[in-house]
Amino acid sequence: MAASYQPDLLIYERRRLKKALESYDLVVAVMAVGIVVRGLCGLLKDKWTDKPVVAMDSSLTTAVPIVGGHHGANELAYSLAESLGVYPAITTATDASGRPCLEDVAKGLGAEIQNKQASKAVNLSFLKEDVPVQRLKGPKIVIVDEDVAILKMKGLVVGLGARKGVSMSEVLEAIDAALSEIRRNREEIALLATAELKKDEEGLMQAARILQKELLCLSAEVLNAQNPLTPSRARDLGLAGVAEPAVLALASKLIFSKKAFGNVTVAIGEL
Repeated sequence: MAASYQPDLLIYERRRLKKALESYDLVVAVMAVGIVVRGLCGLLKDKWTDKPVVAMDSSLTTAVPIVGGHHGANELAYSLAESLGVYPAITTATDASGRPCLEDVAKGLGAEIQNKQASKAVNLSFLKEDVPVQRLKGPKIVIVDEDVAILKMKGLVVGLGARKGVSMSEVLEAIDAALSEIRRNREEIALLATAELKKDEEGLMQAARILQKELLCLSAEVLNAQNPLTPSRARDLGLAGVAEPAVLALASKLIFSKKAFGNVTVAIGEL
């Protein structure tokens, strides 16, 4: 846990929880849930701005997200489970059911939720079925119902093509080389994208985990609907390309045309 979060240890006393919420982004309270709940009374304002709080018993057996489950508390509980072996007592409906939620979809896409009031309806739908994610490229005027969530993309999308058996280090080195050419950095990456036929390529999946970014695997239908500027050997596989079409399908602007770096091809766009 320390490697991921760099925590400080505070000894509990009256109003300590209030001070912790004011000073830290995440709080783990090693005490009874009742003490935490009473301490939070009067401090909570809005689910979108309240700091994530996890309660953990003194024997370090259970971690219970109290506030901000979809905003970092669940993730923190899972991290505690991995590092300390505690049981993550997740109570948010979508997570407890093994279903996605709007907040996680937005995070995975590197997007911001514009109409947060739609989250309740969308998350209720996620409990029953998959909710489609559609991208509209402007200029357009869109009229939506109250149960449609609007996400605004931000950051960079990195399109990746790779030869079979490519290693994680090759993928990361290629991404870094491409970013360096346009004077951008890893922190600006919102998501990675490749072809569906590459979904089991271990080197790509490992690189995504290291970067802590979503790896979207796009279908041949989506890739072939694009008009890439750069010819690709992927045509032999029935694809218009991989790296560049993946970017064109997701980004608003292509800023780095497909380029080969050893066994990896990279294209970059702005969302």
